[in-house]
Amino acid sequence: MTQPRVAGSTAELLGFLSGIARIDAGRLVVDDVAAFRAGGIRDVAWSATFSTDPGTIEAARWIVWEASQVLGSPSASIHGLYMARGRGEVGGFTVPAINLRTQVFDMAAAICRASQRIDSGTVIFELARSEQEYTFQRPAEYITSVLAGCIAAGWQGPVFIQGDHYQFNAKKYAADPDAVAEALRKATLDALAVGYGNIDIDSSTLVDLSQPNVDLEQRVNYTRAAELAAVIRSAEAQGLEVSIGGEIGEVGKQNSNEQELRAYLDGFRREFDARGGAGRPGLSKVSVQTGTSHGGVPLPGGGVAEVKLDFGVLERLSAVCRSYGLAGAVQHGASTLPDELFHRFPAVETAEIHLATGFQNALYDHPLFPAALHAEVDAWCRENAADERSAGETDSQFVYKTRKKALGPLKRVLWDLPEKDAIVADQERKIAFLLEQLNVTGTRELVERHVTAPARHRPLPASLAG
Repeated sequence: MTQPRVAGSTAELLGFLSGIARIDAGRLVVDDVAAFRAGGIRDVAWSATFSTDPGTIEAARWIVWEASQVLGSPSASIHGLYMARGRGEVGGFTVPAINLRTQVFDMAAAICRASQRIDSGTVIFELARSEQEYTFQRPAEYITSVLAGCIAAGWQGPVFIQGDHYQFNAKKYAADPDAVAEALRKATLDALAVGYGNIDIDSSTLVDLSQPNVDLEQRVNYTRAAELAAVIRSAEAQGLEVSIGGEIGEVGKQNSNEQELRAYLDGFRREFDARGGAGRPGLSKVSVQTGTSHGGVPLPGGGVAEVKLDFGVLERLSAVCRSYGLAGAVQHGASTLPDELFHRFPAVETAEIHLATGFQNALYDHPLFPAALHAEVDAWCRENAADERSAGETDSQFVYKTRKKALGPLKRVLWDLPEKDAIVADQERKIAFLLEQLNVTGTRELVERHVTAPARHRPLPASLAG
């Protein structure tokens, strides 16, 4: 495929779309949908990501957003479907939430293609707040790349984009709790402002197991989560109920239990109601700890340690969530699990599963990934992440743990990688396998029935005026 172009000005950007799309009375008009999907949208996406001209970036983001509105692939909230699950009207599947750390346009398109083949409408594209930093992707850029990829793939239906792990840093919180809370509030509002429809609040880092009872252990967790949820409800777009997730067990720590979950949900509802949430929807799901860890645990000789995942915890806690009207429990840190385990998540009615590092590994460890680029990644880690090396760690363990942070500095290289198409094709096959294992085949009809995506056109930006 011809390498996408990057516009240096709004005039050049509009020139790329000549005969394909135009602006009329402040609205985007796509005259040649096939050409727009096949090539025009790539030029716009690359310009939104890599142009050095702020006006061009602003214009490209507007074009992608408006195209998603007029071509039937708008950003939306999965809240309605999750509430239907909480009522017992749907079930038997697990929604994959996939963190796209790099090659976002192409990976989003691959996910859409795999989903369309099995008539699935239930997949979430997400990015954790920490990932924003080391992948060099702010929310406005991320949502643009995802929507553009969906448009290129011909996706029809809601696009679920999620802010993952909007997390309270425990050490910083101990020093200045209000500053940390304010930073999370601002980050959440920024995500909503650019069009996110789903936010996962992670205040589980504030759980204090030294307290004398489970309510006190969870109190700061549910109080801060309720505060942020109230902010979300006050700021969400008209006609859009954002899907809000909570968390009770920090991933990689001890397994969660029913008593903790009930204390969290009861406390959250009290605090949320007291902050103006009475009568309004609160959480739609809760993340729990079942024995996994983010990214897996690298072994000294290579590979990742086997995980002892407790499916009984997921089954019991998902049932508790549904008794409160929520969709169920969420499994984090699952992408490095063995393939033969994934069919078990829908069997125990897990609501959602988060997949991230496995796709990053599939890129870095692909046989077509250039050896010279591998060496560049390793060198970058040694030079820029040396302070993260633990005592006794082998080179392979250290690089495995830190190579995610090279994704930002190497973003353009990875987006333009000559071997990318073949690598993404293999990623697409893995995605298709996971979708089938998670039993989301045929879920498009459920989305159409339970999810609404109100029209959200945006005014013409200054860079395109006139």
